[in-house]
Amino acid sequence: MSRTKIYNLEERIYVFARECRILVKSLPKTISNIEDGRQLVRSSGSTGANYIEANEKLGDKDFLMRAKIARKEAKESHYWLKLLSDMNPSLREVIDELKAEALEIKKILSAIINKSS
Repeated sequence: MSRTKIYNLEERIYVFARECRILVKSLPKTISNIEDGRQLVRSSGSTGANYIEANEKLGDKDFLMRAKIARKEAKESHYWLKLLSDMNPSLREVIDELKAEALEIKKILSAIINKSS
């Protein structure tokens, strides 16, 4: 992950999803890594896709629903990263950076949701 923060949230979530994919490519090919990596790819991508959809809202309710789904997917990404970290101690430093980013994205989305409610 880049050390400088990106303040455009769409771009930040995109970079997070890209970095998750780079991580998955570097994982040893075990059954659990393949399955957990597959789930991480889905949830990290879904975070961004739902946030983009929220920004193209059809109304306030639509925005809140999609933002909440994006937040849920960020939480799910954190979960898969936590499992991958436990199963791949040699990659823990890289994975921990991604876990921290998933939590920050979740917190940002929570703040947006709370201000919009």
